[in-house]
Amino acid sequence: MKECNATRRPQMSFLKMDVTQMEFPDASFQVVLDKGTLDAVLTDEEEKTLQQVDRMLAEVGRVLQVGGRYLCISLAQAHILKKAVGHFSREGWMVRVHQVANSQDQVLEAEPQFSLPVFAFIMTKFRPVPGSALQIFELCAQEQRKPVRLESAERLAEAVQERQQYAWLCSQLRRKARLGSVSLDLCDGDTGEPRYTLHVVDSPTVKPSRDNHFAIFIIPQGRETEWLFGMDEGRKQLAASAGFRRLITVALHRGQQYESMDHIQAELSARVMELAPAGMPTQQQVPFLSVGGDIGVRTVQHQDCSPLSGDYVIEDVQGDDKRYFRRLIFLSNRNVVQSEARLLKDVSHKAQKKRKKDRKKQRPADAEDLPAAPGQSIDKSYLCCEHHKAMIAGLALLRNPELLLEIPLALLVVGLGGGSLPLFVHDHFPKSCIDAVEIDPSMLEVATQWFGFSQSDRMKVHIADGLDYIASLAGGGEARPCYDVIMFDVDSKDPTLGMSCPPPAFVEQSFLQKVKSILTPEGVFILNLVCRDLGLKDSVLAGLKAVFPLLYVRRIEGEVNEILFCQLHPEQKLATPELLETAQALERTLRKPGRGWDDTYVLSDMLKTVKIV
Repeated sequence: MKECNATRRPQMSFLKMDVTQMEFPDASFQVVLDKGTLDAVLTDEEEKTLQQVDRMLAEVGRVLQVGGRYLCISLAQAHILKKAVGHFSREGWMVRVHQVANSQDQVLEAEPQFSLPVFAFIMTKFRPVPGSALQIFELCAQEQRKPVRLESAERLAEAVQERQQYAWLCSQLRRKARLGSVSLDLCDGDTGEPRYTLHVVDSPTVKPSRDNHFAIFIIPQGRETEWLFGMDEGRKQLAASAGFRRLITVALHRGQQYESMDHIQAELSARVMELAPAGMPTQQQVPFLSVGGDIGVRTVQHQDCSPLSGDYVIEDVQGDDKRYFRRLIFLSNRNVVQSEARLLKDVSHKAQKKRKKDRKKQRPADAEDLPAAPGQSIDKSYLCCEHHKAMIAGLALLRNPELLLEIPLALLVVGLGGGSLPLFVHDHFPKSCIDAVEIDPSMLEVATQWFGFSQSDRMKVHIADGLDYIASLAGGGEARPCYDVIMFDVDSKDPTLGMSCPPPAFVEQSFLQKVKSILTPEGVFILNLVCRDLGLKDSVLAGLKAVFPLLYVRRIEGEVNEILFCQLHPEQKLATPELLETAQALERTLRKPGRGWDDTYVLSDMLKTVKIV
């Protein structure tokens, strides 16, 4: 080494020395650079090895001046990171870990030579302060971003592991396609909060060409819950229609600010290239796709926490037709719309012109543009949810449906949400009397304040567990009420079950017998079923049919939901033509002038694909 550097670096000395017992005086250096020595020495966690590493790190501390830095290049394996961070943090040093950025050429290598990222530990020596317990941990994930302060050594280790896992994932995506369902969150570098959710979708049937290797699809805000963007099957269909070998969909998180599509592209460009497929040309331009060319509009109107349902938000989003919709979202399942209603008031013409004039700046809609208190702003004649439309169509199974507006109609609805389902029945069937049961009092407040719901002499809400409420009614003997229609639209709070709607207890044999006891002989029991476990679904259907011999099933296209229509007497069975005829008769009555019927809602269309189990 001396000979190689004698001319180019005459002031550089090369010395042979034991790193655990260096011959330099105390405080000799401002920087100690370690290029892999710690990794080479700390090969295991045997006591002898750990003692040797302790002596090495103690020597580093001895020869450094106060304010000096130990720069250690490492692969940051868990035991190495734990040892280095633990040692220097106990000594009162500031601990910072940098991830060494790869060059663009390394990112695009068809066969990456090394899948693990390289880190630089930067330990800064502070003057000891007696009695001080101050510990400083920082992480810098990319060299162009400022370091993020972390609360503990454990959190630092977790953050490093996340980046190692991400690097491993990128290497796998570079080597092969079709890894299955791959999704990941990209977090804000300053706060650590999720900013983007990415889904990687490969289409192996797409024939490769120069320009169809890779594309990014930005999902406009508020549309991430749609089937095309929010479900695996939908994203596969989107990728196939886009015609790229690999498509990455990008969902924008609520609570984050996004200036424009151009800013999002600039922010994502470097990161998404790490997820490109093998064989992509180095200088290939990656197209960014979207719907409508903008990032969409989403305004959070209210955010709170329910003791029963957890954190939730009320937000207004802009749809395809520029109309606004209000949504209730439980943050425990942030890609599922719990309740939705259309707003009567559109964004003002003035606000639309302002957005067109300044496309580069994204802002929330002003208070004058969107309704402030939505009680009066809800379009109560419009049902947003397809499964609600199907449930209403099930009323055609009642006898003489064309007379339902003129005769008393008793309904029990379990599960209130935003209240749009019972409210629709209340407003369109003037002789109806509705009991709605909701276990969470917060949801009644949400429905009343944000979704235009109100109680009346024909609409009563009971804050109770639906199981207990129905059991109490069934135990009332001869005085128990009888309902013409019973509807279950209640979700499960347990995400580990294969059935998210309703909770399993609502379809147990003993409970279904109680439901049967409060249903009129010619009535209909309508159930919203969301079950991904096929075996469990077959069991539920068999149990329902044992209590209700006549069972119709209507699957909601593009969703997991299935609407079940249950009746007591098989002789009431209607063939599809008869069923459509009764639905058309009911619709003709509902469409009479002055009734405010939504022209896009065709009752018979909801029943065309009904099947009898």
